[in-house]
Amino acid sequence: MKQDADWIRDQVKAHTKWFEESIPTIASENLMSPLAKEMMISDFHDRYAEGMPGKRYYQGNIYVDKVENRCNELAQRVFNVPFVDVRLTSGTVANMAVLFALTEPGDTIATTALANGAHISTAQFGAVGLRGVKTINYPWDEERMTIDVDGARRMLLKERPKVAQFGLSLFLFPVPLKELEPTFHEIGCTVWYDAAHVLGLIAGGQFQDPLHEGANIVSGSTHKTFPGPNHGILLGNKMTEDLEKRLRRSVFPGVTSSHHLHAMAALAVTLAEMEEFGKDYAKQIVKNSQHLGQAMHELGMDVLCPNLGFTKSHTIAVNVSKHGGGDQVAKDLEAANIITNKNMLPGDESSIRPSGIRIGTQEMTRLGMKESEMKHVASLIHRVAVKKESPAKVREDVKELKKRFDKVQYCYHAGTPAYQFHELV
Repeated sequence: MKQDADWIRDQVKAHTKWFEESIPTIASENLMSPLAKEMMISDFHDRYAEGMPGKRYYQGNIYVDKVENRCNELAQRVFNVPFVDVRLTSGTVANMAVLFALTEPGDTIATTALANGAHISTAQFGAVGLRGVKTINYPWDEERMTIDVDGARRMLLKERPKVAQFGLSLFLFPVPLKELEPTFHEIGCTVWYDAAHVLGLIAGGQFQDPLHEGANIVSGSTHKTFPGPNHGILLGNKMTEDLEKRLRRSVFPGVTSSHHLHAMAALAVTLAEMEEFGKDYAKQIVKNSQHLGQAMHELGMDVLCPNLGFTKSHTIAVNVSKHGGGDQVAKDLEAANIITNKNMLPGDESSIRPSGIRIGTQEMTRLGMKESEMKHVASLIHRVAVKKESPAKVREDVKELKKRFDKVQYCYHAGTPAYQFHELV
């Protein structure tokens, strides 16, 4: 009924208004540029393409092929790699494609434990388990929030997994690919790196360069530190012809049919913007994260890894077990229009009631916030989480701060309002 459609539209408008007045700190979200958003509502949205450019199973793809070819070229340049596939519809779908290409049911792969920051797709209840693949977990250095190199080397030599997988949802520091590369060669495993969270930092040269440090395949989503659409990507280096063929088949017809052409076009625009603005953007993200961590630490909050500068990525992790736990603190912050999420930390056993919260700076940075604003944001979080001020009172101060930061930066047409609801005529 028309009234249902109108009601749905009203809810979307209300959501847009809410985020216009909120401080967004979810580490897995970002804002597209206006030009990229335009691609999402173009006629590409309504069309279908299967296969590779020039080898489609449908007609009507003359311009789609041109855009996809340019998208591939841009990705090859931005990431300095020979193999690219932009037909994945999400990061998890990209992970599924890699699993189909590299493993058979019963195989063993090495991963990080969920409590130490891994993504759910590598858990037994996620894509890995559904593929019938067994996992072994790297030993973890809790103080440094990264893989224990010596322990990982011993484990890899003993277990000889078919695949060594790296990548985290709580991704504070680079993983030790260079240190473990000799071991990868010794056991003959394929190295797969899930860059979903840090793809934009890699593109900007501010994290690590996995495909030139020992990884064969990188999977990723394109809407976190990489500020594009909800989509996925595969990148590859030093791969055999057989592995390339298996990856292509795993993408199509394996885990995709048509690959959301509007999102692919938006990804192409974002790649062009990242080639031009990505280095400055990624640098500022890391600066903001480190300054936010320092400011919260100085307020007495338990930010992880203070002796290591808190982070080298977009994310900081905060233990709030003394202040009601991650679930309660995240809800209180939401009531104050500070949007973040509860998160498991090492030693946690429950993802429902974990001890931590995870805070990302990539969207705040995208809106133009810099180091001085991070001190203000830290104070707002502290007032809610530690001092237990009324969220409604703090919310008014959040709205006042956000008024000065409502335009997308580091893109073409920088300064365009970020929160727009397109009026449909």
